[in-house]
Amino acid sequence: MVDVSAKAETVREAVARAILRMKPTTLRVIRQGNAPKGDVLGVARTAGIMAAKRTPQLIPLCHPLRITGLDVAFSDDLRRGELTVEARVRTVDKTGVEMEALTAAAVAALTVYDMVKAVERGVTITKVELVEKSGGKSGHWRRGRR
Repeated sequence: MVDVSAKAETVREAVARAILRMKPTTLRVIRQGNAPKGDVLGVARTAGIMAAKRTPQLIPLCHPLRITGLDVAFSDDLRRGELTVEARVRTVDKTGVEMEALTAAAVAALTVYDMVKAVERGVTITKVELVEKSGGKSGHWRRGRR
């Protein structure tokens, strides 16, 4: 584990996202909140939050951090059959929250899959990526547009 004891505590934030692709009819089921297992987005949001808080237990060598803010949000494009999960994690600590944001987005996406697999087994999680991070010695970073 990297020794961070000499580092200063600073405000840090990270944003990560995951994109799921599915049939538009499956996305409609999610939007309507009537999937066989219930409220897909509500459960996925809770799963993402819980996962971020447990990141040091899941990823070896991650420091336990004091998360001060954590949001998991969803947006969709019905025409393309895409659901985007975005996780935003904040802390005031000695190391960043990129892994917590990535874990939250990934687990929320996995939860969506689990909750709709009875409707469509072919749902694909296409990307899990860091979108932006700020704070610490390295400062601000944002993924370039493609």
